Amino acid sequence: MGLFGILVVLAIAAAAAYYVWKGVSGDDAAPTCTAANSMCLTKCRKTAVEAPAMQACQEECRRDLAACNGK
Repeated sequence: MGLFGILVVLAIAAAAAYYVWKGVSGDDAAPTCTAANSMCLTKCRKTAVEAPAMQACQEECRRDLAACNGK
């Protein structure tokens, strides 16, 4: 097996390790209410530039959090 063969085997091993890690870590699981709220607030900071728009976005995040916690 030459250098190319070794690189192919390493690439396959890396891909397999990635999918095993995804399965073990649970990254594809549904986010918790707190995590979803953090993502929402981050989105507000990135998209809203004016104070009223920022406040409205944050209020929507709070309502979503309350609804999520109420489930």
